[in-house]
Amino acid sequence: MRGVTNTKDFGEFEGDLVSEVIIRSAAGAIARILNWGAVIRDLEVPLADGRLQRVVLGFDEFAPYPQRSPYFGALVGRYANRIANGSFVLDGKTIVLDRNERGVQTLHGGSGGVSQRLWKIVDHDESAVTLTLHLPDCDQGFPGNLDVRCTYRFVEDATLRVDIEATADAPTVANFAQHSYFNLDGSNDIRDHRLRILADVYTPVDAGLIPTGEIAPVAGSPYDFRLARRIAVVGSTPYDHNFVLSEPLSQGMRFAASLAGGNGLAMQVHTSEPGLQFYDGAMIPSLAGLGGRNYGRFAGLCLEAQHFPDSPNQPHFPSTILMPGETYRQRTEFRFHSS
Repeated sequence: MRGVTNTKDFGEFEGDLVSEVIIRSAAGAIARILNWGAVIRDLEVPLADGRLQRVVLGFDEFAPYPQRSPYFGALVGRYANRIANGSFVLDGKTIVLDRNERGVQTLHGGSGGVSQRLWKIVDHDESAVTLTLHLPDCDQGFPGNLDVRCTYRFVEDATLRVDIEATADAPTVANFAQHSYFNLDGSNDIRDHRLRILADVYTPVDAGLIPTGEIAPVAGSPYDFRLARRIAVVGSTPYDHNFVLSEPLSQGMRFAASLAGGNGLAMQVHTSEPGLQFYDGAMIPSLAGLGGRNYGRFAGLCLEAQHFPDSPNQPHFPSTILMPGETYRQRTEFRFHSS
């Protein structure tokens, strides 16, 4: 790994060593990546005055991650988000999955999804780390052996790029997402952040947060973020919804969202994906987090670039089927700047 020594031991998981890799940008941004769950454990970016601002939620130690973490910083899949009734039909066969949400549906790939696994660190240098994972056929019920590769890389001054690739040896579904919880100013409640999502329509959900199949306009609803606004406004609601991104692809990427805290720091999300799940952190439990901070409801928010929830059961949604000989590819960038 080119002689770089930016790796340290961080704990143990089921008798195996958990490692942390530290990567840096030329401008001084720092990310700490675990090989457990491909987690972004910590991310600090420079403010205009040169100070570093922590912008994600996480833990100082490994022990809380397997039992208490609500996917802090993790890569989730092999199918990010929810699949109704934990089943779908593929090639005429009913696929039954691990139903890890209330025993009814599948969330983020099941109880043993990629966020709960030890990945292999295959390469790293000062600014990037690459991890790989093999998922066997029928793991969590999904068909096909699946090989996944994830690279975190700092590009430019303070942009963290996430590249995900996957291949399978049988027809399957694939949908991954980076599940960091962002808080740009260290406040206790991110509902004062200003958010813009470039989406004219979204996918309404039922009581189980499964899309109804409708694709509805955001105009006149609490889901209208086409212009940047404070997250909590009169008539708003807890958010855990998929937005259908409206910007066209340009060189494989589209502008998905922007977020601004109260300290002059802003973030843009650019992605290859058709959807963005906005979750406002309303269900974050009381936890002791990074730097001794106490987390609770709305301590951070997620902007998860991905395909739409329950796509395997919604044929009019963009397909998530991955065939042998094909390669699943996703690129998402979190671009930070300070004024």
